[in-house]
Amino acid sequence: MIEQWNIGMMEEKHILKKEQNKMIMEGNLNKDIDYRAEFLKLKKEKNAILLAHFYQISEIQDIADYVGDSLGLAQKALESEAEIIVFAGVHFMAETAKILNPDTKVLLPDLEAGCSLAESCPPLEFGKFKEKYPDHIVISYINCTADIKTMSDVICTSSNAVAIVESFSKDQNIIFAPDKNLGGYVNRITGRNMVLWDGTCEVHDILNTEAVIKLKMDHPDAKLIAHPECKAQLLELADFVGSTTAMLKFTMNDKSKKFIVATETGILHQMRKESPDKKFIIVPTDENCSCNDCPYMKKNTMEKLYLCLDNLLPEITLSDETINKSRLPIDRMLEISKKLNII
Repeated sequence: MIEQWNIGMMEEKHILKKEQNKMIMEGNLNKDIDYRAEFLKLKKEKNAILLAHFYQISEIQDIADYVGDSLGLAQKALESEAEIIVFAGVHFMAETAKILNPDTKVLLPDLEAGCSLAESCPPLEFGKFKEKYPDHIVISYINCTADIKTMSDVICTSSNAVAIVESFSKDQNIIFAPDKNLGGYVNRITGRNMVLWDGTCEVHDILNTEAVIKLKMDHPDAKLIAHPECKAQLLELADFVGSTTAMLKFTMNDKSKKFIVATETGILHQMRKESPDKKFIIVPTDENCSCNDCPYMKKNTMEKLYLCLDNLLPEITLSDETINKSRLPIDRMLEISKKLNII
C-alpha cells in the first residue's frame, strides 16, 4: 500500500517529490500494458477528468478532456465536477487546480514536473523584495507557486495580463512577478512603470534574435508569432505577440500559410491539427535541434498518466490556509476576465 504523503509544507516538497515518484515508478512499469486504453478505462471508472497544457506531448493532448493555456485550464478546473482531476502540466498548474477545487483529488503524473519560472521566485526572497515597496500592490503571473500567490493581490496569465494591469488606475503602484519579460512587455503596452521581479522562463528566455532573424531571412513569406515571455528584442521583430491560445487562434484566422513560432514546441501539434494546410517552424534553442522543448512539461508520459490514476498518487495537497489565501487573487483574476469576456 502506498502511503499518502502531505506535500503542503514548503520544506518537505523536494524530498517528497523524489519519494513519491520513486515509490510509484519502481517495479510498476509493464511494457505489455496499453497505457492509453487502460488510462481511459480508469478515467471513466473513477469519474476523473484529464486537463492538459498545450506543451504536453501530442499523445496526451489527444486524449485530454480539455487542452489549453494557463487561463483556460484554471477556468476548466473551476468548472469541473469530476471526483479526480489528473493534471498533465507542471506543479504550479496542478496547485492552481487544487486551490480552485479544495475538495477534489488533484493528481500530477510526475511531481518533478516543476517550472523554471516559478522556481526563480523563492517566497522568502520575494517577501523581502515586497517589503521594499509597501505602497505597491502585487500582480503575479499564474506561473508561480501557491506560496507566491498567497502574497499577491491579483493573479494574471499571458492571456489577460494587459487587461488585469489596466483594470487598476494609472496612479496605482504595482509589483509584477515573477516574469520580467512578460512584465516588461506589459509595461511597454500600457505605458506603466511596474517594478519587476527578476525571473524568467528558461524555455522562452533562451530564444535569441539571431536565430529569429536567420529564420525570417530563410522564410521571408512567414509571419513571426511570439509568446510575451520572450525577450523584448525578439518581441520587437514579431508580427503577433500573444498567449499560446492567442497564437493558435491567430494562425487559424490569418491568411498566411507559413509561421515562425517563438514558444514551446508542444503548441505545434494543435496548430497543425487546426491548420493542416499551413507550415509551422519552431524557433530552435540551438543550431543542432529544430525544437524548443520544456524539460518539465515533457516529464509527463502515458505510463505516468496511467500509474498516477491507478495509484491515486502523486497527489497535490495544500494547507487550508494556503488554499484560502491563494484563492483570493485567483478569484479576482477570474472575475476581471469574466467581466471583460477574456477567454
